[in-house]
Amino acid sequence: MIKHTQQQVPLRSVDIIVYPGFKALEAIGAMKVFDYANTHLRLRNLPGGYDVRIVSTAAGPVESDTLMSLQATAALDVNRLPDLAVIVGCHNVEEVLEDIPAIAAWVREAAPRIDTLAALCTGCFFLAEAGVLNGKSAATHWSAVDSLRRRYPQIEVNADAIFVREGKFWTSAGVTAGIDLALALVEEDFSRDIALEVARDLVVYLKRPGGQSQFSVHLSSQMTTHPTIRQLQGWIIEHLAEELGVPLLASRLAMSERNFTRVFQRETGASPTEFIETARFEAARRLLEDNMTSLKQVAAQTGLQSEERLRRLFQRKLGITPRDYRARFSSTAA
Repeated sequence: MIKHTQQQVPLRSVDIIVYPGFKALEAIGAMKVFDYANTHLRLRNLPGGYDVRIVSTAAGPVESDTLMSLQATAALDVNRLPDLAVIVGCHNVEEVLEDIPAIAAWVREAAPRIDTLAALCTGCFFLAEAGVLNGKSAATHWSAVDSLRRRYPQIEVNADAIFVREGKFWTSAGVTAGIDLALALVEEDFSRDIALEVARDLVVYLKRPGGQSQFSVHLSSQMTTHPTIRQLQGWIIEHLAEELGVPLLASRLAMSERNFTRVFQRETGASPTEFIETARFEAARRLLEDNMTSLKQVAAQTGLQSEERLRRLFQRKLGITPRDYRARFSSTAA
């Protein structure tokens, strides 16, 4: 846990940067995280907090992608930088880049002097356009991954990550992933305890770890068009504790192993082995989050067979042990 004294944690100024067509849920989600953090700091008589304002290219009402508008109380100004700036995303970001070049220009000038610069969803395109992500890793909404890679080949695009931190630069996946990023900022600024209280208020997990996949095998199986493969994916998810080898799966579909592997890869974008491993990993995560099952039982119920295999899988996927994951993300961790 991060411990602060009154002198170490002053009020942090936060600019949430919006523009016509911005995603309302992203802006509101981040604002509420900071607002709840202020509430819990005051309840504990702790110093610090967030001074949040809405900023755009000009002061005044800014229409979102919904019926809602937000009132920008200030215009972007490189001579008045906040401690933290959060740029929200939109649906047509490449058009916005052309129509409103002032945002990327502001990023280019502000980046060397600002303390923390975060971009939610396609908001990362403004950072990319400014060149501040060159040679760095970044996250964005899965639907914008190809566009980001094509337009900015100097960036290492992490297609799966919920959020990515590269020094002072933070980027997240789409919509609600911005809440995960904001909670991580609160945890860094004011401790895990405060972030946990905020998560409880919002009825979300404290945070999904940065680097965790945006996708799940349940969602991907629903998107598979081949009905036989889709049914097999559902069967695999329901029988993870069993021995699931390619020979067995191919025989269930009355296909040769070679043809089965080829068809499965074509339909799902993953090999049978990769799909099974991901399904077992996600099932293990859910069991650990419930916090009612021993590590030995988690390994057995997910077909991983041993605590050592479970540990290696979590280290490879998330860089933490199953025990650490449970301590941080279980529903009863507090």
